Amino acid sequence: MTVSLRPYRDKDWPAVLALWIETWTLARPEIDFAARAPWLGTLFADSAARGAHIVVAEDGEGLIGFVLYEPARSWLEQIAVHPRALGTGAAQKLIRHAKQACPEGFGLDVNADNSRALAFYHGEGFELVGAGTNPLSGLPVLSLRWTPPQQAR
Repeated sequence: MTVSLRPYRDKDWPAVLALWIETWTLARPEIDFAARAPWLGTLFADSAARGAHIVVAEDGEGLIGFVLYEPARSWLEQIAVHPRALGTGAAQKLIRHAKQACPEGFGLDVNADNSRALAFYHGEGFELVGAGTNPLSGLPVLSLRWTPPQQAR
């Protein structure tokens, strides 16, 4: 499977939203992510207004993932990969794109019980820097940070 990246376009919104809902519903079936669609739309709009970058991953069948990050805030806001694309390298390509665009490093929050994501981030060189609570779900989150090797302490 060949995975390619490109900048997000407004016409991608329906596919991005559907992917986000499907991906998160599989991870957290107790939460109604379709009901949170307006929140995601606002996040995309507000982030874009602050200069965020949104990049999508595609394969021969269509959109399989996206990443939303803000270089000015050194923050990765969202990353999602369609379940059919797990293990294809799409997530690695998306996160490495964000690393190139944020050469000073960046942080993110991840659900504390998301072992798959935690293993992925650990493998990509992220380190634990704190803990908190997701304001929407009330679930515990871990704050992670990636710092380029030449800047690591």
